[in-house]
Amino acid sequence: MDILALVKAALALFAIVDPVGVIPIFLIATQGYSLAQSRSAARIAALTVLGVLTLFTFAGEPMLSFFGIRLAAFSVAGGLLLLLLALSMVQAHVSPLRQTRDEADEAEEKDAVGVVPLGIPLLAGPGAITHVIVAAGAAKGDMLQQAALLIPVALVALSVWLSFRAAPMIARRLGRTGIHVVTRLMGLIIAAISVEMIAGGLGKLFPGLLA
Repeated sequence: MDILALVKAALALFAIVDPVGVIPIFLIATQGYSLAQSRSAARIAALTVLGVLTLFTFAGEPMLSFFGIRLAAFSVAGGLLLLLLALSMVQAHVSPLRQTRDEADEAEEKDAVGVVPLGIPLLAGPGAITHVIVAAGAAKGDMLQQAALLIPVALVALSVWLSFRAAPMIARRLGRTGIHVVTRLMGLIIAAISVEMIAGGLGKLFPGLLA
């Protein structure tokens, strides 16, 4: 896997995870926290993202094989799911795929917000998990290439930690409108990624479509 492919994978995963867009939720979830507690929540969220996405990078394809699901079919399903996520992001909404109203209410009452709901499902949610499984599946069982995918995973986890550590400053500088603009841009990128995933999956499921 060359450097360009890793850069593209990192940018795509960053757009899907969208740590900047989650900053308002992080600030609400950690309201009343001391600086040390807020930084601890940021660190736990980043480690959760790293752990979950690393797990599915290596275990995702065997899991699909266990259930008899072809990677092409999963690519189409994942593309549709990403498209739904992108549509919500373009409207600057938190998609129910990321967090339901009940989960949002529960987050305000929990101490371990870094794991749930920030780490899962807001950041390392269905969209991000789908992306790493499809990317790992494209490596066709090559452990070295799959291991290389840990580089973008680690970079995205680092971006989560940095974004949440600087959340108050970013929120002040960008404001709600600025954060919405970033979220909408990420949504457009995810929409394009989802169309590519759907087209690629359909092409493998129905080779006649490419004729």
